[in-house]
Amino acid sequence: MKGTGYLIAAIVIVLAFVVWIYNGLVRARNRVDNAWGQVDVQLRRRYDLIPNLVETVKGYASHEKATFEAVVEARAASQAATTVESQAQAENMLTGALRQLFALAEAYPELKAAPNFQSLQQELAETEGKIAIARQIYNDAVLTYNNAVQTVPRNLVAALLGFRPKPYFEASGDERSAPQVDF
Repeated sequence: MKGTGYLIAAIVIVLAFVVWIYNGLVRARNRVDNAWGQVDVQLRRRYDLIPNLVETVKGYASHEKATFEAVVEARAASQAATTVESQAQAENMLTGALRQLFALAEAYPELKAAPNFQSLQQELAETEGKIAIARQIYNDAVLTYNNAVQTVPRNLVAALLGFRPKPYFEASGDERSAPQVDF
């Protein structure tokens, strides 16, 4: 009878340990999901600014159709992305297209001086900064989560319960330097 009591105690201890690990993994996963939500909020803010920016630039440089189309297509691709990896790739394309759009302002001094353009430019610069901060917070949460999922003994419980490493939201080489939006 004494051996059965020890066996039951050992099983209870192991189950409590598994529950403790599981709860920690769930908390880490929830932090990643919450951080991604913050990235998404800032990306949507940027998406909302883009149509106004394109329309403002069109008013001064209407014959730059290819640049406008590139921005609109990149914005649509970013909004349609369904995974972190595809979102990162689409965002890198969008950043490149926005750089081209802002480069147009150099050729159009009236555009550079337009109050609406300057206001949109400032809002976009602020949003880019917020995106960078949200991305950093997300990647920090992913690092913590991935460490939990990949280290012993948590990796055993994680594999058993279906926890998989999460991808980072990485900037391309071009995007590692923020787009120049002030003139």
